[in-house]
Amino acid sequence: MAGQNKVSMQDIADNLSISRISVWRALTNRPGVSDELRQVIREEAKRLGYPLPDSQNHPSHGKLYSQSPEVFNRTVSVIVSRPTSSTFWMKIIHEMAKELSQNHFNLMYTYLPPMVDADYRLPESLQNGQISGIIVLNIYDENMLRLLADLKMPKIFLDTIPSMPFRSLNASLVLLEGYNLINEITGRLLDRGYKRLGFVGDINYAMTNMDRYRGFLEAHRVRGLEPDSVFSYTESLDISHHSEQIESFLANLDAFPDAFVCPSDFIAHFIRDYLDKMQVKDKIILTGFDNTGEYTNLANEITTVDVQTRSLGYRLAKKIMLEIDHPGISNELSYIESKIIWKDPLN
Repeated sequence: MAGQNKVSMQDIADNLSISRISVWRALTNRPGVSDELRQVIREEAKRLGYPLPDSQNHPSHGKLYSQSPEVFNRTVSVIVSRPTSSTFWMKIIHEMAKELSQNHFNLMYTYLPPMVDADYRLPESLQNGQISGIIVLNIYDENMLRLLADLKMPKIFLDTIPSMPFRSLNASLVLLEGYNLINEITGRLLDRGYKRLGFVGDINYAMTNMDRYRGFLEAHRVRGLEPDSVFSYTESLDISHHSEQIESFLANLDAFPDAFVCPSDFIAHFIRDYLDKMQVKDKIILTGFDNTGEYTNLANEITTVDVQTRSLGYRLAKKIMLEIDHPGISNELSYIESKIIWKDPLN
């Protein structure tokens, strides 16, 4: 075929909507692709005129890898946009790195901007076929999520945004279950007589925040109640100005509610800071989520949800390895359950 030297592995991958690394494995008799996909890749390569050695046209399936005793180190890129000094994220990443290493995978950090415009292009390192798969940890920008969703390789997202639900990601999605947990926390507050409740958190920032807010609302609904919206702040919170925005909201309240239900300990600690600074004497109950232990002004003091970060990192690593080793496997939507840590006065 004319121009056969111009045909690349990327051309084959694009035609089949798979990753370049899968094509490379199939055409070099490496593990990580099924026999069926291997045959499809070879047939497409032949159709396009990509040169195939005779030994690759007639593989011996029973001895396909017997003469390759060396371990093939594959690379998983962890996509992050926040500083990794946070204990919450570092525990997850550490466990992923440990599990991937034990299974002969390399882990590579890829730092991406927290927000981008429509003209932004992903780094070449994510598009040159050298990455086997990606795990996306804390990306909440729609433009960036759409670019990552278009990558043709195994992908695991931890959380997403409401405007980019599961099917839009073209990937597996892991969510921390929060709807039922916040429903239970809110319900206990209401049942113990704390009727004036507020919710503080950007509900469009992440799917998990939206789920937690829905749980807050549902706890009221089933009891025939409706929360007073004046006590809640659910609008956008700028990542660099959380403190100022939350402080402004609190300063403009004529009175405080009985309790603030927060979608994270991170948010709860800003409220506690403000209440302490203003020397508010009334007992305002705070509840959180994550149990990071990072915020000394409320660590081990408030009702929160214990997210098992190390277990989460282990699960994410296992999921991406499964998808890399079994190309074409169906994407999965999964929820990770956690436990509530009850503190007074809800204990």
